[in-house]
Amino acid sequence: MITLTPRAAAKVQELQEDAGEGKLLRVFVESGGCSGFQYGMSFDEQKADDKVLESEGVRFLTDEASLAYMEGSKIDFDDGLQGKGFDIQNPNAESTCGCGKSFS
Repeated sequence: MITLTPRAAAKVQELQEDAGEGKLLRVFVESGGCSGFQYGMSFDEQKADDKVLESEGVRFLTDEASLAYMEGSKIDFDDGLQGKGFDIQNPNAESTCGCGKSFS
C-alpha cells in the first residue's frame, strides 16, 4: 500500500481539479535519475492493468511494477520555505539521491 499524508492528499485534490474530469494521480517508478530509478507523478486516465489505490479519501493509480518498488511508501507534501513539493518516503530504497527524486 502507498499512503498519502493529509497535506499530500489536500494538494492532490487541489491539483486534480485542474487536471480534468476522469483523470487521477498516477504514481510511478521509471529507470533514470542519478541513483538508478526515479519517481514520477502525473494525472492520467485509468488503464486496464492499473492498480487503483485510495488514501485519505483520494483515489490514485499505479502499475504493478511501480507498486512492487513503492510498497509501504508514504507521500507527503511540503510547501515551506524550501519549496520541496512532494516527498516520497520509501522503506524499500537502499539509497537515495540528494534531490529526493531518485533511489536505488
